Amino acid sequence: MNRIPVRAEHGGGSERPGSAPPAARAAIPTRREQHAKTHAALLDATIRCLVAHGYAGTTTQRIQEAAGVSRGALLHHFPSKSELLVAAIHHIADIRLRHLGEVVADLGNGPEALAQLVHAIRSAMTGPPFQAALELWAASRTDTQLRAALLPAEKRLGSALRAIFRQHAGIADPEAARTAFESLMALVRGLELTRLMRADPTVADRIVDDWLHNVNRLRDI
Repeated sequence: MNRIPVRAEHGGGSERPGSAPPAARAAIPTRREQHAKTHAALLDATIRCLVAHGYAGTTTQRIQEAAGVSRGALLHHFPSKSELLVAAIHHIADIRLRHLGEVVADLGNGPEALAQLVHAIRSAMTGPPFQAALELWAASRTDTQLRAALLPAEKRLGSALRAIFRQHAGIADPEAARTAFESLMALVRGLELTRLMRADPTVADRIVDDWLHNVNRLRDI
């Protein structure tokens, strides 16, 4: 008697033996997604290294280890340290702009708008991204290539901050508004730069309150 071979069924014949089910395949990142993930991991690791080790101590080896990637992966994304730092500069600016947009999203134009605006700007100019930016600013004083890379990102951030200030500060005189904005930027940057040197954390709040008291006289609201 001839035996008739039995054909095994594999999900209605739509899947080959050993292939992953559709749900599992969907969970596997594509090459483009993996590339973007590694790229972001390297930029975030650069920020952490700048904060933890300073500009001079931020080596590609440390960045590679902090990101958890191979040397080949690092060089594939950024063939040189300068290219990595330029990308990190714009990444830092993007993070700070995004954070600023979030904290001013519900800002109005009423009597309390200026105080709320100053609080939002102070919030956006603290934390690891701002601390990493401070390291880059300090290093750019003697590094012309770094300064050339840093200026466009800082101008982009400064333009966004200036536009938000003009919108919510309530100061009609353009020159007075410009002076108020520049003094606020200098004040906030200086307070964050010297924060670790102050034993009394409330001093910064009192200084900002004094700035608000003086600038409120310029407002038309």
